[in-house]
Amino acid sequence: MYCIVFYQKQVDTWQKEELYMSKTVTLRLKDAVYQRLRELAERDNRPLSNFIETAALRYIEQEEYVDEFEMHEIRENQSLSDSIKRGLADAKEKRGRFV
Repeated sequence: MYCIVFYQKQVDTWQKEELYMSKTVTLRLKDAVYQRLRELAERDNRPLSNFIETAALRYIEQEEYVDEFEMHEIRENQSLSDSIKRGLADAKEKRGRFV
C-alpha cells in the first residue's frame, strides 16, 4: 500500500494579488491503483499530485454542471421554463421569500 501526499492551491480572493496556499492531503491507495495513477501521470508528463488534482476537478465539474443533453431537456421543458421566468420576475420585484 502506498501513501500519497499532494497539495491543493487556494486563492485568497480578498487580496489584490493572487496568493496560493497549499493544503496537504494524504491518500491510502492499493498498490494497483497507485501504479495506474502513476502510469497515467507519466503518460501526461505531469507530477502525480497534479494528475490527481486535475482528475478530482474534472469529476467535480462533471457532477456540478449539466451537459449539452441535459441542457437540451431543460430548455425543452416548457413548464420548467415558465416556472423559472416567474421566479425571476418575483426576484426582480422582491416578492416572496427566498431560501
